[in-house]
Amino acid sequence: MSMDEPWTVLEKLVKEVNRQTEQVQGMHEKARDMSASATSEDGMVTVTVGARGDVRKIDFDPRVYRKLSPSELAASLIEQIGAATRTVSGEVKEVMQPLAPADLPFDDLLGEGVDFPSFLAQAMTPRPKGHGERP
Repeated sequence: MSMDEPWTVLEKLVKEVNRQTEQVQGMHEKARDMSASATSEDGMVTVTVGARGDVRKIDFDPRVYRKLSPSELAASLIEQIGAATRTVSGEVKEVMQPLAPADLPFDDLLGEGVDFPSFLAQAMTPRPKGHGERP
C-alpha cells in the first residue's frame, strides 16, 4: 500500500459525504417550499398550508357569511386545514423517501401517529448552543 492510498480513499469519502449532504440540503429546501391547498365541497373555503402545517393562505367565497353560520365556517376551516396538511405531508414524504434506508419503511422512521410536518418542523428548529455536544 502506497502512502498516498489512504489519502485517496479519504478524499473519495469526503466527496461522497459532500455529495450526500448537498442532496439532503436540496431535498430539505424543496420540502420546505412545498405547499398544498384544499377547498370545501361547497367551494366556500380554500386553505393553503406549508410543509410544516403552517397556514399560508385562507380564501373565502364572498357569499360565505350569508351561507355558513360561524360554527359551520369554523368547522369548514378546520376540515380544510386538515385536508391540506395531509396532502402536503404525503408530498413531502415522497420527496424525502429516497433518504430513508432501502430496507426501512419511511413510516417506521417517524413512528405511528406522527405526521411529517411536525417531524420536519422539529428538524428545522435550531438547537440551543451546546445541545448534543460532548463535554
